[in-house]
Amino acid sequence: MIVDCAIYRDGRRAKTPDDLSDALAEARASGNCFVWIGMHEPTTSEFDRVATEFDLHPLAVEDALKARQRPKMEAYEGALFTVVRPLRYDDEESRITADELMIFIGDSFVVTVRHGDAKTAADARSRMERSPEVLRHGPVAVLYAICDAVVDDYLDIAAELQVDLEELEEQVFSPTGGDSSRVAGVIYSFKRQVLEFRRAISPLSEPMARLAGGNAPFVDARTKPFFRDVADHLARVNEAEEGLDRLLSDILAAHLTQVGVRQNDDMRKISAWAAMAAAPTMIAGIYGMNFDHMPELRQIWGYPAVLALMASVVTFLYFLFKRRGWL
Repeated sequence: MIVDCAIYRDGRRAKTPDDLSDALAEARASGNCFVWIGMHEPTTSEFDRVATEFDLHPLAVEDALKARQRPKMEAYEGALFTVVRPLRYDDEESRITADELMIFIGDSFVVTVRHGDAKTAADARSRMERSPEVLRHGPVAVLYAICDAVVDDYLDIAAELQVDLEELEEQVFSPTGGDSSRVAGVIYSFKRQVLEFRRAISPLSEPMARLAGGNAPFVDARTKPFFRDVADHLARVNEAEEGLDRLLSDILAAHLTQVGVRQNDDMRKISAWAAMAAAPTMIAGIYGMNFDHMPELRQIWGYPAVLALMASVVTFLYFLFKRRGWL
């Protein structure tokens, strides 16, 4: 559905149009204004009306109606179509939620289509309405404001992920080490969140490079420095994500090494106790055989001598394993 629709004249909100076709004709005739339509998860019939009025390409319309698009930018005749993925981070659950925002900019119009609960477009509209000097640059200023807000959110999320990763690192390398299966699950879940983060930021590098270089229609040369700033921030986010992924892989490897060391320690202890139990068992087994001719079998001191031998062997093995750190 359409959540907001307005005509902006010379950077200021003028009115809400009654007819989209007349509004677009008025905007183009004036030369210093444009129409901005914001939609949230529109139905096919709702969006068809907008697509027809603004002559949007069918392939772009199909992408806008279907969610789960990767970030991209495509130039069609009459419009520049951009997809970004605003992210939200739940610090309590350490979970990233990705939404989608499609932006059409063209001659005197902007159409934004939101899938999910992110308020990026609405916040950008509200912020830009307080800065008419920016909004005066037209549809490309809207595209810049949305991209800038999305990438700034990426920077904040990268910082929060770094804090959570440091806490996870302290947990893994603590003296107790925590429950191995639980820690492994936390590491794997964190790695999934970093992967979700990468899916949103990595594909956006190419569109931002094109906008920063002015190699896109409807992008004024005066806006290139602003898009270069966004591209620079995105590069910082990509570097932060790569650092998070490397550190997370190192933490996982260190945790698996710790688990292996603990298992080796446990196996050594089990082997040591088994060896101490095997010695008297072997001696008792030998003297348990029913042969008539066995040494010391008829001696009165034979039984205590065998017990003393068992105790001596077990004591010797205990101190030997203790000295080698097996017990």
